[in-house]
Amino acid sequence: MTALAASYEAKRQDGEIIDVLVKSSAVIYKGALVVDKGTGYAEPGADGASYIFLGVAVESVTGGATDGAKSVRVNKTGVFQYAKASAAQNDLTVAMFIHDDQTVGTSATNSVACGYCVGIVDSSHIKLRIDGYAK
Repeated sequence: MTALAASYEAKRQDGEIIDVLVKSSAVIYKGALVVDKGTGYAEPGADGASYIFLGVAVESVTGGATDGAKSVRVNKTGVFQYAKASAAQNDLTVAMFIHDDQTVGTSATNSVACGYCVGIVDSSHIKLRIDGYAK
């Protein structure tokens, strides 16, 4: 491609919610932490080597007959409530890592970072800010 020689409409979108293509076998529920397991497609959150956090599912979707046949909208910013074992006040401001599509912790085998704690709901739930963590 060559450099612009005239004005260009870049078709800006807000970017807080984007569409991501879904892996054919994936079942993603509304509110789930969503990852890319290295395939380029959205799948439910899990702790795996080289997994990348994509965001939080806005809706539920089941993958189609082929990879990318369906898409899911994901939040890239915001604060969400998730399960965390032994949540305590000293978790405040601490980085959180994905355990599964609804559970986070202060450590995980593969360290798939998904945000940081901004509030303690009770002994088993926190408020998670994902801004800057969703790729």
